[in-house]
Amino acid sequence: MRKTEYCTRCESRRERKGGHNMLKVENLKIHYGGIEAVKGISFDVPDHSIVTLIGANGAGKSSTLRTISGLVKASEGSILFDGEDITNMPTAKRVEKGIVLCPEGRHVFPDMTVLENIKIGAYLRNDSLDADIEEIYSMFPRLKERSWQLAGTLSGGEQQMLAVARSLMSKPKIMMLDEPSLGLAPIIVREIFSIIQRINEAHGTTILLIEQNANMALKVAHQAYVMETGRITLSGSGAELLANDEIQAAYLGKKK
Repeated sequence: MRKTEYCTRCESRRERKGGHNMLKVENLKIHYGGIEAVKGISFDVPDHSIVTLIGANGAGKSSTLRTISGLVKASEGSILFDGEDITNMPTAKRVEKGIVLCPEGRHVFPDMTVLENIKIGAYLRNDSLDADIEEIYSMFPRLKERSWQLAGTLSGGEQQMLAVARSLMSKPKIMMLDEPSLGLAPIIVREIFSIIQRINEAHGTTILLIEQNANMALKVAHQAYVMETGRITLSGSGAELLANDEIQAAYLGKKK
């Protein structure tokens, strides 16, 4: 599907929702000891959209996701999810509400099978998983072929697919992806980003994506933010930032 057609569908969904923000971060500050890693950032993630935070290593992107998921405590500021203040909510409660983090480095359970890893993603559910597992397999046919294979024996790309599949089993309202392209071959990266778009379109799942691969991230994102040393320095649509001379020079390897 062409991106223009895809974005139009997502825009129509947002219009039906009245521009509702699934996630709203206000003046977020994060400290590690005496070091201020994130310095008062604010941004919105509209319902049914793909939003990306791009920036170099150490910009504060991963800290931001970990704080939204409850793994790191905010020093200041607020986090609203679906209109509810979750700033001090325990991580498990956030997962119950539909917030899922697919962490950097994949973190599959290497001594468990592919199918066992997928089922772990549904640990909070009490309903039948059969239909969802079949849907996962239709989205990730390679995982179906390897369902009884130990996860630790999969390739890097297959492990990333498994990590995304596991996250989907919780039926998230928002899926946060931390560097999903890290260490993967370009052809696999394109496949992963195609899957991210499919999840957003087919499931209506809101996506918050952080990436160093700015080119791919901006191509799929409806809204994008640039983070530098703990601050948001630029924002706009994915297309706008992709065409920005400074972004091209800093992140896409093109001369001004």
